Amino acid sequence: MSLSRKRRKELTRLRKSADELWSHQQEVLERANVLARQAGHHAGVLAREEVGPRVREGYDHYVRPSVNATHDAADGVRRRVVNDVLPGIGTAIGTVMSVGDVARDARVRAALGRIRFQKPVVVEPKGPGAGTYFALGLAVVAAVGVAYAVWQTFRADDELWVTDDEVEPGTQED
Repeated sequence: MSLSRKRRKELTRLRKSADELWSHQQEVLERANVLARQAGHHAGVLAREEVGPRVREGYDHYVRPSVNATHDAADGVRRRVVNDVLPGIGTAIGTVMSVGDVARDARVRAALGRIRFQKPVVVEPKGPGAGTYFALGLAVVAAVGVAYAVWQTFRADDELWVTDDEVEPGTQED
């Protein structure tokens, strides 16, 4: 492919321009890398000096008390289980085992064999007795007493009412 002289000059200029652009981009990238390294270094310093202490302070202030309280509660539960629950369970298991041993004992079986089980005696009710009539009489007397007290309270007796003497205006009572 043959190019004209004009086109070759344009291609040469274009190639020089592209090489120049490439070198400028390389310089920009190198400068960007230097800036990124410096920013990373400054971020690390900032994290060590500012963020780390604040995170530690927040942990000590907010998280550690909750963790300690949870640890104390768990320790208390463990102590209660070990000191109260497990001995009780052990006692219950020992009692059940000793009852089983007693039930298997030949002397206990012989004693149970000697016991004669009788039918329970059922007593049939006969009807109202003297206590029932006495209670009914007492209830009637109490009802009559309450009725008399109510009648005495609400009856209209003119003699029971005392009227105040009318005082004329301008006179005084002694």
